[in-house]
Amino acid sequence: MKKILLSLLLQCLFWILFFALNRVVFLIYHADLVGAEQAGFSDAIKSFWYALHLDAATVTYFIAFPFLILVVQSFYSPRWLNYLNLGYALIMMLSYALISMAEIGLYPEWKTKLSYKALKYLQNPDEVYNSADTTTFFILLALAAVITLVSFYVYRKWFYKFITGQGCHLIFSFCFLLLTPGLLFLVMRGGWQQIPINQSASYYSKHNILNLAAVNNAFNLYISIHENLKNFDRNPYVFYPQEEALRRVDAIRHVSVDTTIGILQTQRPNIVLIIMEGWSADCIESLDGDAGITPVFRNLEAQGVLFTRIYASGARSEQGMACIFGGFPAHPISSITIQPDKFAKLPSLVKALQQEGYYSAYYFGGQLIYGNMKGYVISAGFDKVMEIYDFPGKLPKGKLGIHDEYTFDYLCKDMDQFRQPFFTALFTLSSHSPYDYDFERPITWGDQEREYLNSVFYADHCLGEFIRCASRKSWFDNTLFIVVSDHGHSSHRNWSPYSMEYQRIPMMFFGEVIRDEARGMKIDKLGGHHDIPATLLQQLNLEAGEFTWSKDLMNPFSPGYAWYALDDGLGWIRPFGNFVYERSIDYYHFLKADPSLQDSLIKEGKSYLQVLFATYQEY
Repeated sequence: MKKILLSLLLQCLFWILFFALNRVVFLIYHADLVGAEQAGFSDAIKSFWYALHLDAATVTYFIAFPFLILVVQSFYSPRWLNYLNLGYALIMMLSYALISMAEIGLYPEWKTKLSYKALKYLQNPDEVYNSADTTTFFILLALAAVITLVSFYVYRKWFYKFITGQGCHLIFSFCFLLLTPGLLFLVMRGGWQQIPINQSASYYSKHNILNLAAVNNAFNLYISIHENLKNFDRNPYVFYPQEEALRRVDAIRHVSVDTTIGILQTQRPNIVLIIMEGWSADCIESLDGDAGITPVFRNLEAQGVLFTRIYASGARSEQGMACIFGGFPAHPISSITIQPDKFAKLPSLVKALQQEGYYSAYYFGGQLIYGNMKGYVISAGFDKVMEIYDFPGKLPKGKLGIHDEYTFDYLCKDMDQFRQPFFTALFTLSSHSPYDYDFERPITWGDQEREYLNSVFYADHCLGEFIRCASRKSWFDNTLFIVVSDHGHSSHRNWSPYSMEYQRIPMMFFGEVIRDEARGMKIDKLGGHHDIPATLLQQLNLEAGEFTWSKDLMNPFSPGYAWYALDDGLGWIRPFGNFVYERSIDYYHFLKADPSLQDSLIKEGKSYLQVLFATYQEY
């Protein structure tokens, strides 16, 4: 009897300590990021205390199978049941360690925990390998192995008690069977309170990295998978009656006068769209960034129109593609580009231009399999699609693909063969980790983001070389260039990933086709890169009505608003305020507005999410 109870308690204690060990590894591994957020040692230590409640709840999930084994052993205890228990424990240790190491690898880039969305990308495991530094990848695998083996040794030696021989007294066995599940269930739901425990139980600090460290990895992943799978047959973001939400969104998007400020000297220019991987507004001097990171971009501003308040609605490249070419904002839970049955129903900027005689081509020096971008790009209607395998010769490559300078050079030469007008898009990759291009790295500041800043400097240099090459071409004078980022990125400013500063990105139209009086213009209207289709088509005097989620940024009467999606929530920005809401914990990370306007601000943002997700589901 004592052995049964002692075994259960020791197993529970072991898992609490095991979770804490993984938390220690996370905090030590990312000590530089903890320091960058100016989080003190004492605040970091508190993560272990605030983690206990959720860790205990997670233990009850982990202990469910061993409990059933102990129930059997209380009646009948053959030796093989002990080995079954040990085998289960080893598998769970390895699984949890792998989750923990995956989070360590993901955090610098995504600033989130491992989620259902991240697991969707593991359908292509080489993306994980290629996006990480090789040394880091194998270090994390080795750490997972070491943690598992050491933990199993400790578990086997000091925490697991072999139970053999005859069973316990029948009264004890039945009491153990009947009473223990109730206690475990009470701990599992976090107590007697009406709402069961969730991740918010571990939120305690203004430093996001410490909150994420405190949240149990397995519990968070389980909730993410559970919520996302069950929500695909209903809209999880219903806050108001649907008709009310639709009326509110229609009012937000209403344009009282259908007009625009024309900035082009011709209605059918060639169009070259340059999508800069992960460029943050913090890298652009004119967008309150630091000088010297993107000097080419800075010089080009004099030749064009800079949009100063643009925000990426998603955090992944494939989300950016759907925004730019489909005019469809990113949404929580998943990405529309990984669902062919849905993205096939999106409108296409490419097809709209093809109807006007444009030849189209898309270039990327990496693999378009990630996020199913190739399927989406092809569906969008590009006449020519080139990825890493399609470029001729042996162009210099890194882990992710061909370095930017070589894809830019190829594009510049290839466009000589195109009939005009043409619409080409090039997606860069060198400013994505692991930043393994061969070029000078002059930026010596920036702390943990120094390599990222240098990669942006390199991409900016490549942009300059491309423009110099293009300026010698016959088609240059009749070409509109558009530079935009696919999504935001963490920078030396260390913004919270929930903040609007983190999501802010550059966008600029420039070229000889820009009217003289428009050159150097700055447009301050709030918007996103999903507004490109409507804005561009209106400049070409073409119908943009099918892009219902895209607005014309050059129309003085179009509303000013910006939206971005969290894994399970939203960010909403208006001229009179902004807020960020996370549904899973019913928490507002930011809420800045006059008190009299807060209610209407919140209703706007939540209605936008509700209607957007419903539209996504209907596709």
